[in-house]
Formats: sequence, C-alpha cells, structure tokens
Amino acid sequence: QVQLVESGGGLVQAGGSLRLSCAASTRTLSNYVMGWFRQTPGKEREFVAVVRRSGGTYYADSVKGRFTIARDNNKNTVYLQMNSLKPEDTAVYCCAASLIWGLPQTSADFGFWGQGTQVTVSS
Repeated sequence: QVQLVESGGGLVQAGGSLRLSCAASTRTLSNYVMGWFRQTPGKEREFVAVVRRSGGTYYADSVKGRFTIARDNNKNTVYLQMNSLKPEDTAVYCCAASLIWGLPQTSADFGFWGQGTQVTVSS
C-alpha cells in the first residue's frame, strides 16, 4: 500500500505556471509507475502524464510541450510542472501509482490515488 498526498494547486492567470507535488508514503517509489490525471465536474477522469520506473515519460496531446512530469525517488516525490496554463486546464489534479509493467495510461491501470489538488486558471 502507498498513500499519496498532492500539493501545489491554486489560482493562476492564463499563461502562468504552477508546480504540483505528490508525496508518497513509501521508500520504494522506484517500484511504481507514477501518473497524473485530472477531472472536472461531469466529466470522466482524464489522463495527463505518466513517468515510468526508468524515468521515461508520456503525455496527453492536450498538455504536450507545456507540462513536464518528473520523479525524485530519493525524496519519494513526483512533480508536474505546468507552464503556459490555459483556462481549459482548470481541474482537480490527482496523483496515482501503478504496479503495472509497461505504459499505463488509464484510470483502471492505477491502484493507488491521492485526494487531488484544485488548479484554477482564470482568463
């Protein structure tokens, strides 16, 4: 079992930046593939980015070139740097951990979730 706690959300103007953090309660973060998802009311949870055990990354087309996911296994923390934010990026952002090998990208692939942090981008 691993517990995840997100932080760093807030209100920002369009074009601005935020960095989200996800602190994990495990000393073996390297065992997990880590991802970020986002959700808005009335919509399904949306994949944002994933970082593999090797450090390889993959992004949703909607955030590619603007967001960067990174992991620091020594600090048991995963980050999501969000630049050039747009109003349509407004959502609750959740961190997730997966024990699946390969490149998990759907909610069902991730067994551990944080509570989420709200990101609001004003126009």
